[in-house]
Amino acid sequence: MNLREKLRQLPAKPGVYLMKGKDGRILYVGKAVNLRNRVRSYFQKSRNPSPRIRLLVEQIADLEYIVTDSELEALILENNLIKEHTPWFNVRLKDDKTYPYIKVTVNEDFPRVLVVRQRLKDGARYYGPYANAAAVRDTVRVLRKLFQIRTCSKVIKEGQQDRPCLNYHIGRCSGPCAGLISKADYRAIVDEVCLFLEGRHERLIPTMREKMLQASAELKFEQAARIRDRIASLEQIAAKQKIVSARDIDQDLFGLARAGDLACAQIFFVRGGKLIGREHFILDCGPDDTDGEILTAFIKQYYTDQAMIPKEVVTSEALTETELLSRWLSEQRGSKVHFHHPKRGEKKDLIDMVTANAREALDMLQSQEERKNQAISRGLWELAHLAGLDEPPRRIEAYDISNIQGSQIVAAMVVMIDGRPANDQYRRFKIQSVAGAPNDYLAMQEVIRRRFTRGIREQQGEQETTSFSDFPDLVLIDGGKGQLGAATAVRDELGLMIPMISLAERNEEIYLEGKAAPVLLPRESPGLHLVQRIRDEAHRFALAYHRKLRSKAGRQSILDQIPGVGPKRKKALIKHFGSVKKIKAATVEQLQEVEGIDRKLAEEIYQFVREQ
Repeated sequence: MNLREKLRQLPAKPGVYLMKGKDGRILYVGKAVNLRNRVRSYFQKSRNPSPRIRLLVEQIADLEYIVTDSELEALILENNLIKEHTPWFNVRLKDDKTYPYIKVTVNEDFPRVLVVRQRLKDGARYYGPYANAAAVRDTVRVLRKLFQIRTCSKVIKEGQQDRPCLNYHIGRCSGPCAGLISKADYRAIVDEVCLFLEGRHERLIPTMREKMLQASAELKFEQAARIRDRIASLEQIAAKQKIVSARDIDQDLFGLARAGDLACAQIFFVRGGKLIGREHFILDCGPDDTDGEILTAFIKQYYTDQAMIPKEVVTSEALTETELLSRWLSEQRGSKVHFHHPKRGEKKDLIDMVTANAREALDMLQSQEERKNQAISRGLWELAHLAGLDEPPRRIEAYDISNIQGSQIVAAMVVMIDGRPANDQYRRFKIQSVAGAPNDYLAMQEVIRRRFTRGIREQQGEQETTSFSDFPDLVLIDGGKGQLGAATAVRDELGLMIPMISLAERNEEIYLEGKAAPVLLPRESPGLHLVQRIRDEAHRFALAYHRKLRSKAGRQSILDQIPGVGPKRKKALIKHFGSVKKIKAATVEQLQEVEGIDRKLAEEIYQFVREQ
């Protein structure tokens, strides 16, 4: 069915639509109360769309739609699809990474406090998401130290009598695995942790003070001292929190700053009238998107993954779907959520402060990005001068060999384009020509020969794929003069004219072709920083592949090497005998008793295990 026919058959119902390009990639995700009217409006000639929408419509080759029961259901589905596909024409978080949460596993008998990247429907409590992963880890460390929450992954039941670990002896765990704290007492501590994460210090500290007095009255002086220390730490944290409202109210304050196709959304979290924290998120947006549209899109994405919904949401811009958002969040919270866009008064002063912080964060990001771009540009020019190039190298490839005493030898190829990693063009190689003793020179020659031979074939049309057809402007070899000589010998053999340099790790010396002495760049040299960065990335990529192969080899047994024994027969053998040792000791007749193994195969297995 072509696009025109799909437009004719669109239903007049609420739902979500997905615009697709010629390659099937999703360009835009939107929702509508009436799919027919909304989607057809994009293609009406009488409409005067923005440049961004015109560009979108020009690229639409296909569309899909999903009918929902209500506009609210469409809103939730739209958010999930935007997060999953990150379409280019939608306002979206700039980083495609997942942001961290603090997870309290209240679904366990003795809960833990963890940093996780995914929010699951598993009965645990989640706090976040947070933009600053380092701050989240610091918070969790403080919580574990302050409240003596366990960190192990044991499944612990009440009454368990294991030997307590080191964390208990150094005062970092209350020892539930050894039966040193009851389930009820441990749960009470976890409740305190949750109050802390919710910013409810005004409720938490008096409750803890009562527990301290009770423990003291019962002559449990060590327990009372621990609670006293917790109270002191919490009072220090609470003292740093700024009172922003005389009312005991929970609010999220959203401010927006933007510059072209980049925007920063700043959030201040107010709990019980106190400012307990803040986060900022960088967004990609279209230059013709209004501030209200950008902030609306961000708030929808933000609360899709947010565990804590406040009573009030205050925004610096008038949102485009306030009523729908209020219904959605009220449903999540279980009580009415109010939206405000203040024009004057206390709330306006607060939201101006939030917006000023958003502007400062965006300016800082742009300044850092500008400095980074300048450093990359200087580094590329420095490398061009070093390698005798007329202009900065646009595509740089780096090669690294990884092995342990000659086993599982692998090579990595990483690519930087305009000084930035091009992860989709990284490649890895399993070295075939070297066995036994390590030989980095031969291994390097093999990977260079394989990479460029394949590239030549692709350029000449001998192979349909084009994954190696782009050749670099500069090649960086990890190693010294010997590795560089090995690589250039293969390049010359293939008749290529690609400049190559190498970086020796010990003294960070750069070796150039035809020069005996290495070049030592200053430590602060942008060119040195650039080659170090790409060399380190090649190291990381090669090592990750090497570890993967070692791990796979470590899981293999002698059964994996027997011809005719696949996963199904291997499973049947283990199930029948219980261990590889018993399989080795089995007779041909005993092997025949296993389902799927005839006498011929039984004899082959018998012979193979004895030869090994």
